[in-house]
Amino acid sequence: MRLAAVAALGLWLGWLRRAPGETFSSMLSVRQALATERRLLRHLGAYLEAETHRLKDLQRFYNKVQDLHQGAGGSAANPLLAYTLIKRLQSDWLNVVHSLEASENTQALKNGYTQVEKDLPEFEDLEGAARALMRLQDVYALSVKGLVKGVFQRASGTHLPDIYSPGQLFPLSADDCFLVGKAGNVSHALSLSREFLHYDPSNKRIARNVLKYERFLVESPERATAEVGLQRPNVTHLQTRDLYEELCQTLGSQPTQYQIPALHCSYETNDSPYLILQPVKRELLRLQPYVALYHDFVSDLEAEQIKGLAAPWLQRSVVASEEKQQKAEYRISKRTDSTWGSFCQLFWATPLSLSAVHSSAWLKDTVDPVIVSLDQRIAALTGLNIRPPYAEYLQVVNYGIGGHYEPHFDHATSRKSPLYRMKSGNRLATVMIYLSSVEAGGSTAFIYANLSVPVVKNAALFWWNLHRNGAGNGDTLHAGCPVLAGDKWVANKWIHEHGQEFRRQCGPDPND
Repeated sequence: MRLAAVAALGLWLGWLRRAPGETFSSMLSVRQALATERRLLRHLGAYLEAETHRLKDLQRFYNKVQDLHQGAGGSAANPLLAYTLIKRLQSDWLNVVHSLEASENTQALKNGYTQVEKDLPEFEDLEGAARALMRLQDVYALSVKGLVKGVFQRASGTHLPDIYSPGQLFPLSADDCFLVGKAGNVSHALSLSREFLHYDPSNKRIARNVLKYERFLVESPERATAEVGLQRPNVTHLQTRDLYEELCQTLGSQPTQYQIPALHCSYETNDSPYLILQPVKRELLRLQPYVALYHDFVSDLEAEQIKGLAAPWLQRSVVASEEKQQKAEYRISKRTDSTWGSFCQLFWATPLSLSAVHSSAWLKDTVDPVIVSLDQRIAALTGLNIRPPYAEYLQVVNYGIGGHYEPHFDHATSRKSPLYRMKSGNRLATVMIYLSSVEAGGSTAFIYANLSVPVVKNAALFWWNLHRNGAGNGDTLHAGCPVLAGDKWVANKWIHEHGQEFRRQCGPDPND
């Protein structure tokens, strides 16, 4: 029975399958991993119960032999005592030291781990999760000392209130802090681990880390020489990071915007028969650039259907970069008060790169009628032609741990961009639908427009990327602020300029 429980655990572990190195890049994967661990705990409980029974048998054997020795008084005259003594030494003790049951249990666990080892979180997952914590601390100016205690406090000197109060505290251990501080610097982590092991040779956790780091550097020797101090990219639109972080920290709160009479709420039909009976609820956020938020654009049911359709196809996102697409790896340096190491009596490593952490999937209108209905609603709202190739398929995005998107333009800024491969011109407009709510963070920050839009479940955010003359609107530089707490899902619809010649005509004002 005990072996069956262990074998079941090993067999169940063998069923787990997941894309390697992607756990940190979507909250869906994190939730799946959490459910996986709950199931593992149930199986581990069964294993512990079986082992407890075995240990109780050993305890009874120990007590019996101990009592015999105390009662024998050193005399071996009794032949029964002599017989049982010889039997124990020749047979019973051999079974205790070389317990077949214990060996089978241990071997079953090892076999189960070996079967699933390739599907467990990889070093990239640990590194990505550590980067996410560093990103959240950096962007939201959080106190490292508070984070170590599980509290999301503002760093000293800020006037803003705490932005998230978890119901349960999850403090970090010294080892947790060490891994956060060393993320991305494997060779330095190996050096410190060896030093720790020198002073504490019995520390099995550190010993395993040493073997893991050594193996990783053997498999990827370039990492040993590539790990140097990293800085933020030297490009114009990322030199506005202070404004970007300030917008993220406001959590979408701009009470002064409502003092502008031109910004208002209204019901809109856009002269579309589709919207006559159910007009959309528009909140005008900015005129230059034009940014509007349409509340209740999708229903709860539609949002769940879209997320369900996208979930099986989620993959790590890529961004357009000149003539190719690549995973975004924007690098930032840490503030001088980012002292994870000092609060954990450890050392601080060099800054590391932070990626745009999220996973995405593309859905055609042939996938499900809900996508057809959504496309019709977008066409009615915008008055634009969204039939392929004049618009891209619906992109559904699930943000990961500390998921964010660095400041960027949706439209191409170079004719060499992959966006022009559709042969339908540049991205004219963006419709971004919030499919979920979040507990804290995750706002959409328009840097030059000095506007931060919070996550409003089921609402659609709309803006024009291009002026009427076809030139890119530089004021639409925007970013997805890191998700501090929650599961952020969005759906993007990008509409291109070709096919819209009679729907959004050119105007005499080049700034229009």
